[in-house]
Amino acid sequence: METVIGFTAIAVALLIGLGALGVGIGMGLLGGRFLEGAARQPELAPMLQTKMFIVVALLDAVAMIGVGIALFFAFANPFIGQLQAATAGQIGRWRAFRPERDRGPRALGV
Repeated sequence: METVIGFTAIAVALLIGLGALGVGIGMGLLGGRFLEGAARQPELAPMLQTKMFIVVALLDAVAMIGVGIALFFAFANPFIGQLQAATAGQIGRWRAFRPERDRGPRALGV
């Protein structure tokens, strides 16, 4: 179970980190292209600015969706329930073939 939790933590870190990296690169490219377009045709700057802000909002939405999915895996991990269900069946079969040892007071004859 610790392995699943560890791999989930690594996946959450990668999801948030790579999502932030992608959004940062995208916003940098978008800002640079906006400045190039506004410098070439200053009369189109207001229209380009409006479109740029719409795309920035969409890029931020992608990052927030990634953070939401990462938090879901961090705090409500569905893989732990599946692991517990799978191991419960195996432990039940293992105990059925294992002879029980009575080490309580009854074993001493008390």
